[in-house]
Amino acid sequence: MGEWPLWRLRPAALWYVLAVQLTAVASVAVVVAVTERPTAEQLHEFGLLAVTGGAVIVGTSLSIHLRDGIRRNPWTIHICYLVAGLLVLPPNLLVLLLLGPALHGVLDAREAPHRWMFINAATVLATFAARAVLGWESPHWSPWALVAAGATLLLTRAALVAAGLRLRSPRADKSDVLGDPIDVLLGIVAVSLGMLIAVAVEFRAASALLAAPPMALLDLAGQLPQWRRSAQRDGKTGLVNAMHWDKLARAELAKASSRGQDVTVLLLDLDHFKRVNDELGHLAGDAALASVALMLRGSVRKGDLVGRFGGEEFVVLLPEADTDAAGEVAHRIRRATASLSVPVRDTAGVQHRLDDLTISIGVAGTARLGYELGDLLVAADAALLEAKAAGRNAVTLA
Repeated sequence: MGEWPLWRLRPAALWYVLAVQLTAVASVAVVVAVTERPTAEQLHEFGLLAVTGGAVIVGTSLSIHLRDGIRRNPWTIHICYLVAGLLVLPPNLLVLLLLGPALHGVLDAREAPHRWMFINAATVLATFAARAVLGWESPHWSPWALVAAGATLLLTRAALVAAGLRLRSPRADKSDVLGDPIDVLLGIVAVSLGMLIAVAVEFRAASALLAAPPMALLDLAGQLPQWRRSAQRDGKTGLVNAMHWDKLARAELAKASSRGQDVTVLLLDLDHFKRVNDELGHLAGDAALASVALMLRGSVRKGDLVGRFGGEEFVVLLPEADTDAAGEVAHRIRRATASLSVPVRDTAGVQHRLDDLTISIGVAGTARLGYELGDLLVAADAALLEAKAAGRNAVTLA
């Protein structure tokens, strides 16, 4: 247990995660204890919802495995049948529907199970909050009650999860904490589909089975943000990859050109990095690259564009920054790199600490070179080579 990643969380994040999970467990215990025994009709409705949700869960998980894919959190599936359960089931059967996310946790391997458990706990609490809005014993089906319950479910879950992510990584990107904008639309669609399923169950319970294809399609749409990120992000560092950085940089330069604003490009290369891979192994090198990427994010402004060009080379575009301001940023990055101390393991599993990393940086600005990205990169590369020739761990202006 001492090796669990859970215990390596920041203290505030650890206590928050444990509090949410314990509250969810206590809530489930109370609900099961105080709710009356369900009727035969309610058990029948529960069975149909469980079969529908279970079939979609197993089917989509099998599809992911056959394609050797990495799935994003399949939360939209769960929202669908949970919303239906909110409207037609007593609370104790609703608790059983909450085992659906646990089934996904079994079918889909998770590198950090404590995160999956935390998200499930947040879903439990959000579901109970939505039921309270609808009416605990007898849910109200008025339009305003349905809208309020759906909003409560989505916002409560989002707030609980976002708070945990922020406590875990205070400097994480906004998109990593709040999710993609499309998640809002997917959540609304999932709630709406869940309400339609509830209406179908009330009309004829067996019609709930017809909801399986739309739920599977919604889950497929829920994977789109991950596929887009995979196409745009570097897997080892989380930074934008070279192709996507090029696209964003050209757009930024075009905008700056029309406004007559300065833009500067930094080209950065870790010194003697091949030695790390050769002596300690590529996993140690990957850990170092991830640490450098995190440092770069913290060393620039929010609107600056940081990317990985490949190997040990990074690139930064600084809008509204002349070469003097960019030189200050480059020296700050150089000093921050030299102060890094990265814990790594070699190929034999022996713990090491990399505390001798340095970086060389070439700087090129639009004031002298214009707004063509190719010209800026060529000039920054030439300046980088000068920094290397001057002994490394240096900054050179083009």
